[in-house]
Amino acid sequence: MTLDDYNSFCASLPRATHVVQWGGAHVWKVGGKVFAIGGWNGGEQLFVTFKCSDIAYDVLKEQPGCRPAPYLASRGMKWIQRQTSQSMDDAALKDYLGESHRLVVLKLTRQTRRELGL
Repeated sequence: MTLDDYNSFCASLPRATHVVQWGGAHVWKVGGKVFAIGGWNGGEQLFVTFKCSDIAYDVLKEQPGCRPAPYLASRGMKWIQRQTSQSMDDAALKDYLGESHRLVVLKLTRQTRRELGL
């Protein structure tokens, strides 16, 4: 997945907003809460970090090309970082990004969801 593909897909999700922060990471939010982070780790390969369910986290953390997300997972949060497409192709990554968006929306207050029309 290219950075443009990543940004285009995230932009297609309802009420998603984009900011570049944390040393050049492309961060996507909904209701002010992060649901995806795209960045690099010293190379040209795009690493994508996203929130996931407990079950998905337990499965994905063991898959080649995926790992518990630095910083987030060490604090008990269920976030995965896809480093390569070895065990998760771009279509699957898009599914996980959509699910991450959904999980974050569910954690927003009712008032925020109403204000956003979600």
